[in-house]
Amino acid sequence: MVRKNLTDRYLKSLKPAPNGRPYEVMDSVIKQMGVRVMGTVASPVLTFILIARFPPSTNPTRRALGAYVESPKGASNRDPTVDELLALDVLTLAEARLKAQEWLRMIGRGIDPAIETERRRQARTRQQKNTFLAVFEDWVREKLPDERKGKVVERDVRREFVPKLGSLPITEITDLDVLGIINAKKRTAPVQARNELGHIKRLFKWAIDQRVYGLKTSPCDSLKPATIIGEKKSGTRILSDAELFALWRAVKRLPYPHKQAYQILVLTALRLNEVADASWPEFDLANRLWVVPAIRMKAKNSKARPHAVPLTDDVLAILTKLPRFKRGNFLFSTMFGEKPVWMNDKIKKRVDARMLRTLRALARRRGDDPAMVEFPPWTNHDIRRTVRSNLSRLRVTEEAREAVLAHVRSGIKRTYDHHDYLDEKREALELWSARLRSIVEPPEPAPNVIEFPAARA
Repeated sequence: MVRKNLTDRYLKSLKPAPNGRPYEVMDSVIKQMGVRVMGTVASPVLTFILIARFPPSTNPTRRALGAYVESPKGASNRDPTVDELLALDVLTLAEARLKAQEWLRMIGRGIDPAIETERRRQARTRQQKNTFLAVFEDWVREKLPDERKGKVVERDVRREFVPKLGSLPITEITDLDVLGIINAKKRTAPVQARNELGHIKRLFKWAIDQRVYGLKTSPCDSLKPATIIGEKKSGTRILSDAELFALWRAVKRLPYPHKQAYQILVLTALRLNEVADASWPEFDLANRLWVVPAIRMKAKNSKARPHAVPLTDDVLAILTKLPRFKRGNFLFSTMFGEKPVWMNDKIKKRVDARMLRTLRALARRRGDDPAMVEFPPWTNHDIRRTVRSNLSRLRVTEEAREAVLAHVRSGIKRTYDHHDYLDEKREALELWSARLRSIVEPPEPAPNVIEFPAARA
């Protein structure tokens, strides 16, 4: 058997035997590897082979490593991975030698390369099926339906993570992949970035617990929100009366459904998604009552309770003018009631811009410099703090204030006091409606009256 130092130049010079019989030339670098030459003079076929005792056999046999192809000019010097090598059926000379060495290592460990190649092929197939998108859809279907904010979490992850990670096997996603998405969001919306990091951490933990996706560790384990985004700060922002005036004025200029959703948000002091996701079956207009179901209320799922919201005249006036859709029950929707509206950052930025214009106009009317107007950033959640502070100013009791905000009572009160404070909440919200109306619709100043001295008789 001929043995040569195989090179591309030599391999390209090989021609099939005149009698058509295949022949082999063994490599002097890897002595158990060679090339088998077949075909015709016009179309030679070269196949790399390996002669070895493949387990469990004790007799040497030859197996094909793959067909020969000349190394392309300017090819990368990166060595393929083991999985890549085993999957290759067409090989350059360098790849054939690497594959032969890998096969010999397997044989030395008592492993049949053909069986190992098939095992890895099946693992790759399973891995491709377990993409981030596939795991995400399982998570949405099995984990989120019973959660109060399940729809919000689904929406956030689908918007931010699926476009970038959806096609990747979940086992191949790295901390840098996740970090890149979180850092991009942090630059414009740090609070939302913190929320999204929490969502994705939960998804990976759930995937590990299922034991079926091949995921052993989470790429998020080393991602700490305090380190990446900063320490979480408790909000203290309260909107002033002038800012409330500006907010109401800005909101009135929004189109449906954002206008009405914001107005009810201000009038009820609910959380943003508790308003945005409202549906008609939750309302009893005849009895002036809205019951937000427990599944949509903020609390650990086992402690969540339905929240009754008394409907004031101002809220009813908004509700009665809302469109009713035949295709769905959501009050605030751009999808004919089939899906709730998404109160995105663009809407908030539009409100902020209009508020600033109004505040500057008020300053100009007072004779102040509009350029000196300070308008610190605020969040939609600050509305709740603003309403609660105004309820304190209106001397509403602590219990009623907490009940309006649907805060879960602590300790023994939560266990034994099940009074719903419905009448107290109704009175508190009516007081707040009146107070808000006095701020956003101030009475017109009386015209100047000039008194003339009485005429002498």
